[in-house]
Amino acid sequence: MKVPTLQYRCPLGRLQPQATDLDAIKERGWRDQHILVVNASDERLDFIEREIVRRIGDRLYGGQRND
Repeated sequence: MKVPTLQYRCPLGRLQPQATDLDAIKERGWRDQHILVVNASDERLDFIEREIVRRIGDRLYGGQRND
């Protein structure tokens, strides 16, 4: 008679963080709430678009801090 061996599952396994898809979160934020999260140095943007994003950020939140 074969007795199946049970696999021991470590209780700490469920505490391991799961990888988060940040682009999916950004996309959902835009589609659901019209919140746009943009990195001013995103290579998908051309120079003009990056400059527009930088200027909007400077206008809304001030320039770069030198802390």
